[in-house]
Amino acid sequence: MMEPVVPPVAVEAFDTPDDDGGSITLTWPKDARANANTTYLITIAESGSGPFRVAAEVSAAGNFMAEQPGLFGHGDELKDFHYVHIEEFAGAKGKQPIEDGKTYSFHIDVRTAGGTIRGKTIVDAESAGNLFNMAKVNNLVLTLVFSGLILGYIVIARTRTLKIRRIAGLEALDEALGRATEMGKPVLFIHGLRDMSQIPTIAAVNILGRVAKRTAEYDTALRVVAPDPVVMSVSQETVKASYIEAGRPDAFNPDHIFVPSTEQFSYAAAVEGIMVRDKPAAHIMMGYFYAESLLLAETGSTTGAIQIAGTDAFTQLPFFVTTCDYTLLGEELYAASAYLSGEPRMLGSLKGQDGGKAILLAVLVLGTLLATLGMPHLTHVFTPY
Repeated sequence: MMEPVVPPVAVEAFDTPDDDGGSITLTWPKDARANANTTYLITIAESGSGPFRVAAEVSAAGNFMAEQPGLFGHGDELKDFHYVHIEEFAGAKGKQPIEDGKTYSFHIDVRTAGGTIRGKTIVDAESAGNLFNMAKVNNLVLTLVFSGLILGYIVIARTRTLKIRRIAGLEALDEALGRATEMGKPVLFIHGLRDMSQIPTIAAVNILGRVAKRTAEYDTALRVVAPDPVVMSVSQETVKASYIEAGRPDAFNPDHIFVPSTEQFSYAAAVEGIMVRDKPAAHIMMGYFYAESLLLAETGSTTGAIQIAGTDAFTQLPFFVTTCDYTLLGEELYAASAYLSGEPRMLGSLKGQDGGKAILLAVLVLGTLLATLGMPHLTHVFTPY
């Protein structure tokens, strides 16, 4: 006959690590005789003499320390220990939270089909807030490494020229603007449909600033269509600043930057109309696009204009690639402002991010090999908790 399950004796109680206080953790070894019908009753009292009240119930089939590697680490032995966090209990005045700096007493009872057995081992503990969450040290280390890379490359960029992979679409900008100047036709800059809070729109505005400076220098007309008033206002200020930088503030016309429509297909129809009527020599489409991308690019290709597009919407890239002369793919849109300006801080940031990506790729390869060989330790280092 199998011996009955008895309350655990090797019970430990301590402040829950890596938290802001108000929690006490208890751990105890698994009992091989326990089954899914066995329940541990964790009781609490504000003094060792009681009264003890049930604060939590834990099934013998769960709550193993191995399920919380962020708190208890990694190890096969953790599968043989239970845990529970106590943050509140039913006191004499109703629900009461655990108070930091106050000592509480605990014992663990066992409830089975045969009844409840009271635990005799009483342990004491008090909670306290922790200044640091040690489980997130890996995040700190990675942040310092990547930040150091970026700062280091910025310093290097100030002393010598950094080499960046050639981006054909950006190299072709001067060609497209030069062609528009020779033909005496305008350049049409088309924003995507995201608002000003989105990264693709911010990247598009940065590119617009470089394009506007060139058109000011070449004395070429520039038309900018925006999807909403905020993007329009930011674009107006960007173009104005570029014209001033080029020494042509008198050539700036805010009426050339406008909102044709705030609705998706109305916007597309209005822009297509501009393409067909005015026949700009160059179409520059930057930002995040949706289904209207094919309509715009197809219409633009029929007018004979040079088309340069850039988007991080991977679902729309095939349409731009097949209908435009040059396409910026994904992150090339973000790199464009650094590529065009050559400004040390932007170039250094770009190279630093590339360095961080190279490190992550190397870690992915190494981690895959080690995990395949049954050594998952590297994956633990990069696990977020």
